[in-house]
Amino acid sequence: MPESVLPRPRRAPALAFGPLSFGGGNLGNLFRAMSDDDAHAMLEFAWEAGIRSFDTAPHYGLGLSERRLGAFLATKPRDEFVLSTKVGRLLVDNPGGSAGYDDENGFAVPDDLRRVWDFSADGVRRSLEDSLLRLGLDRVDVLYLHDPDEFDLDSAIADGVPAVAALRDDGLVRAVGIGSKSVTALLAGVRTDALDLLMIAGRYTLLEQPALEEVIPEAAGRGIGVVNAAVFNSGLLARSTPGPSARYEYAAAPSAVLERARAIAAVCAEHDVELPAAALQYTLRDPAVRTVVAGAASAAQLRQTVERMGASIPEALWADLRDRDLIP
Repeated sequence: MPESVLPRPRRAPALAFGPLSFGGGNLGNLFRAMSDDDAHAMLEFAWEAGIRSFDTAPHYGLGLSERRLGAFLATKPRDEFVLSTKVGRLLVDNPGGSAGYDDENGFAVPDDLRRVWDFSADGVRRSLEDSLLRLGLDRVDVLYLHDPDEFDLDSAIADGVPAVAALRDDGLVRAVGIGSKSVTALLAGVRTDALDLLMIAGRYTLLEQPALEEVIPEAAGRGIGVVNAAVFNSGLLARSTPGPSARYEYAAAPSAVLERARAIAAVCAEHDVELPAAALQYTLRDPAVRTVVAGAASAAQLRQTVERMGASIPEALWADLRDRDLIP
């Protein structure tokens, strides 16, 4: 893919992410329904725990995540939090809906809306406007192109990157980036030299680090920050001992992947460190990583995540993992 000739932008102002950011997938009833009261309680705990950066997307529950998050954040001082959402999937009426649920995408919400891919300048602008209406807020801080690799990567980059860059340059958002689990897509975004941030999903974790080969070095060289998501690899690293039913990439974990996760867990146990705590903190050792994004299905689960993010981890753990060729 040829590199873009877009001019190098001014870099985004410092955004106060904090080490842990709140991921809003579960607010959209990912895999199971959550009540509005439980969603509010989880967000209230996040705020009380000091979390001040929040991520969402139209894709999450066909707008439900944005509505819930916006209703909560509307009660907080706007200058005290960082909010990101995404573009690339427009939500439109679904008259052919079955009055059922969005099962194909894993969200327990009615299918009265459907997603339409659109990375055009008009589509990106309309997506942001629609998101602001759902959020009930006058602005977001960060805007990501969402999963361009799941559409047509070349056209999504060619159309979408200039579109989000224009919104930033017009002062409508503070920073722009790409959110993807595809190293190819992330690298294509970096090489446009028009982005401020990358949201890397599952490609830079304690289990595997394909983004370290080219994406992280090139991003760092161009002053692009990394927001690291999906550090549990779809749940495989979310328990201290990965079991036979552990999931990886939202499916059953292959035997070789499960074996590697168990080997990492065993070294963690030798140092009295929980595997999920190590998974949360591992990439924050890299100066390129600005924050780690983690979701939760309840306030209790989020409390556990906050505690693990603050757990003490001896330097000897990382050394042992390196010595056993389990991390680079």
